[in-house]
Amino acid sequence: MIIFLRKYKSKIALMVFVCVLVCTVSCLLDFKTLEKQKMPGLEKKSVFMAAENTVAKNTDKAVNEPRLHAVSAALYDADDETFIYGKNMRDSMANASTTKLLTCIVALEKADINDTVTISQNAASQPEVKLGLVAGNSYNMKDLLYGMMLESFNDCAYAIAEHVGGSTEGFAKLMNEKANEIGCLGTYFITPNGLDAENDISFHHSTAGDLCVIMSYCAWKSQKSTQFLEITQTMQYTFETEKGQMVFNNHNRLLTETDYCISGKTGFTTKAGYCYVAAVEKDGRRMCLSLLGCGWPNNKGYKWKDTKALMEYGLQKYEYENVFQKQDSSCIIVENGIPESDDIFDVAMAETKIKTDTQELPFLLKEGETVDIKTDIKTDIKKTLKAPVQAGETVGSVTYYLKDFKIKEYPLVITKSVSQKTIYMVLTKALCYVYVKINQ
Repeated sequence: MIIFLRKYKSKIALMVFVCVLVCTVSCLLDFKTLEKQKMPGLEKKSVFMAAENTVAKNTDKAVNEPRLHAVSAALYDADDETFIYGKNMRDSMANASTTKLLTCIVALEKADINDTVTISQNAASQPEVKLGLVAGNSYNMKDLLYGMMLESFNDCAYAIAEHVGGSTEGFAKLMNEKANEIGCLGTYFITPNGLDAENDISFHHSTAGDLCVIMSYCAWKSQKSTQFLEITQTMQYTFETEKGQMVFNNHNRLLTETDYCISGKTGFTTKAGYCYVAAVEKDGRRMCLSLLGCGWPNNKGYKWKDTKALMEYGLQKYEYENVFQKQDSSCIIVENGIPESDDIFDVAMAETKIKTDTQELPFLLKEGETVDIKTDIKTDIKKTLKAPVQAGETVGSVTYYLKDFKIKEYPLVITKSVSQKTIYMVLTKALCYVYVKINQ
């Protein structure tokens, strides 16, 4: 044994030295990492140390909440898909002929506007207000749509429904499917004309909020929006019947009394009261409003007053702002990564940036409202990454919030790759370091 030790003494000593060196280097690396983490310069650049940022509007202008006659009301920004105002807007209520908005768009999407429609006895026997369709006679779908939307004829609505859905029950199924598809979960329709009805499931109803979403879909989002607007914007429509020429007049007063209304539908039943839903465009903004239970006879004009009050509120109280904030480059510590300095005692840092092609994030804000910016890093509890990391790799997100509402989420990506340290590299660098120190 003694002879063996003497023979290989130098090699054993070298091996022991290397082992000690590796342990020392490891400890030094950990120590240096802790030191670097405490350095103020790095704290300022660290993305997870950043405080929440806000954008605030400072203005002295104040607009009071609108005082409305309507039992239920809503004002909806069609571009942001957010509600600007709501009054009992989620309450289930009878909604009368505003139902015909969905009847019209479903018919346009499911049938040809030039279809020939044969009138059933059921359709012909609908109560006033009606065109006076004759059972067994045939009419053009286009004429029936204009009669339903301009004059609110109930027999036209039933004739359309039976033609498209095979029956009123079949058409109601199509309407409810469309309502669910566009997110109107508070809506349940039984009749195509909006007359009060009830079955084993529920009563015929919608909400002020849902009706805004339905109108937004009809006016701008449906593939048939152009046809829908063409019908509902027509002030007068003429066509020939077996009784002679018929003239339909549009009863949406706001089309002529304002410069912002582009579509609308009125409604009334004893249960629903006066109702109104409209699509408006003003100063580059697209909004929808709805009013349910907006007075009963003799208060037919309440809906027009409420509409103008809602519009004034929406235009003065809310403005679009660019809430995007340019983010400074931030760095995340990369464990066992090769630092840019190539010094194994330095801490490797990965620079990050928000992945986006634009620095524009317009959002509708109420005066005084603020937007919060929250950064999330996909790391362990130490808030570090593990080498290697690749350029373009998503390591987190930057999210904009208005209270609890998520406005936008951007991916947070690595700008430059960071390679992983190897044992060979560590030993080589360590030996060089020791050699330099010995010879100093």
